[in-house]
Amino acid sequence: MRRGLRVAVEGCCHGDLDKIYGTMQQLERTGSKKIDLLICCGDFQAVRNEDDLECLACPPKYRELKTFHRYYTGAAVAPYPTLFVGGNHEASNHLWELYYGGWAAPRIFYLGHAGVVTFGGIRIGGLSGIYNANHYRKGHFERPPYTSATMRSAYHVRELEVFRLAQLKRPLDVFLSHDWPRGIARFGNVNALCRAKSFLAAEVQDNSLGSPPAEQLLHLLRPAYWFSAHLHTKFAALVPHDGGGATRFLALDKCLPGRNFLQVIDFPEAEGPLEFGYDEEWLAVLRGTHSLLSLRPSPSSLPGLGGHRGGASEADVAAVRAALAARGGAAVPENFQATTPGPSGRPGRMPQSVQRSLQTAAFLELLGLPYNLEPGGGAAPGLVRAQPAGGALSAAAESNPEEIALDNSEEAAAANPEELDIDEVPDDDDANGISMFAPVEIHNYPAGTATAAGNGSEAPLPQALANCMAGGS
Repeated sequence: MRRGLRVAVEGCCHGDLDKIYGTMQQLERTGSKKIDLLICCGDFQAVRNEDDLECLACPPKYRELKTFHRYYTGAAVAPYPTLFVGGNHEASNHLWELYYGGWAAPRIFYLGHAGVVTFGGIRIGGLSGIYNANHYRKGHFERPPYTSATMRSAYHVRELEVFRLAQLKRPLDVFLSHDWPRGIARFGNVNALCRAKSFLAAEVQDNSLGSPPAEQLLHLLRPAYWFSAHLHTKFAALVPHDGGGATRFLALDKCLPGRNFLQVIDFPEAEGPLEFGYDEEWLAVLRGTHSLLSLRPSPSSLPGLGGHRGGASEADVAAVRAALAARGGAAVPENFQATTPGPSGRPGRMPQSVQRSLQTAAFLELLGLPYNLEPGGGAAPGLVRAQPAGGALSAAAESNPEEIALDNSEEAAAANPEELDIDEVPDDDDANGISMFAPVEIHNYPAGTATAAGNGSEAPLPQALANCMAGGS
């Protein structure tokens, strides 16, 4: 079996898959070893058609089909296995079909609202969405037709997903989130961060920048690497943990000229098949918490996160192990099936319901669980959440603003902190302690030409799409 794994990590995708894949292909042609996997840290925008655009939470002028639909319909094939988590600019109807994770398109795998998979000998976990105190302890009540409010609350992180991740006891190599863990700024070059994004200074100072649940998971799970996006800037940090060990954190920018949006990282000791695999422990956690999913505003009762880390039960682990053995192993089946047509050229219409994904149904059948993603499923109404035990999130930890301001312009950020200006001007390059990633080598690449993904033709890449890392070690 081959040894060593090379992973490209990308920040906010915003539907620009052709540019990202083209950049990776150019990196390989300029002397890099082959890249085995692409990871995208949210705002992936898996938009299949004009109706999906109606479910995309962003100003109407930014609702563009971009290029994902080509991979969904088969007009193009992803040249790299691709893994992504959701952000706060997604087609929420599409991602709800794959709540437990699954193929958004052939070779493009969504990790789910929360999830863990294996690839090439490494274990990757992740949490989709962004934190919002108003919705954190609610059920997943949103469904089409979305209102302006539910279109946004649909991507807000829920406590159930955090609770599930908190049950993990085996170590993770990589963890993905869209927004940053709260407090991460103090572990890196905070002065460089505030120079690059001066409107964040107040949140950095009062420690309200970032997600409290992600902070909790960072110190609980202690992954070797944590990758994020969301703030459209590159930022590295090294987080030491009590008792030894540390997490290397890296946030990356979006795919635009002049931006630090892509990083290639080696896992030289990794050894395993270059395919996505189910994670036994995670499946056992899902099996044991299946009844806790609520499709109503009122959530199921959960023990306090700080006082409960019981993990998966032996019975659930045994059931999962037997189910995987019966099907011939842990490899994720390549069972993508389109649930809606591609682009039609007509104006979009808000969907009135979410399609049932056959691959989600097959996944739940594998675990011996009923399908529970449609109205009428989930927890019974009227359940009251238990008071958190010691160490759980406090009201003070939830003081984060509704959304994080993302615009490069301080004036725009102050005027509209909920929306993302997708046509930002480039940032100045920052040099913010990337050496903290030693001994893993961080690669920089020159500009050049790239083959546009899917058409085989040579086309010049914009300078920063090829020179995706400015500075560094």
